[in-house]
Amino acid sequence: MTPEFVIQIIREALMTAFWLSAPLLAVGFVAGIAISLVQIVTSIQDSAFSTIPRLAVFLATFILSLPWMLQKLTSYTVLILGDLGRYGR
Repeated sequence: MTPEFVIQIIREALMTAFWLSAPLLAVGFVAGIAISLVQIVTSIQDSAFSTIPRLAVFLATFILSLPWMLQKLTSYTVLILGDLGRYGR
């Protein structure tokens, strides 16, 4: 196994992890900003007010994007396991 091959495997693993986490992180960021703006406008400083909606949005995004995430993870796993013969060389 050449160093370039190992770098390619690590790059694919990191890019897959990035694409799997990107929708959740983006929605969590937008929800956090929106909830913070609502808190600033209404002067509500309750921690439950900021935590519960953020978790609800995060959970809804996770449930909606789960089929896409599973498809992406399955295709990556098939790609890695399909090349097992090349790893031994």
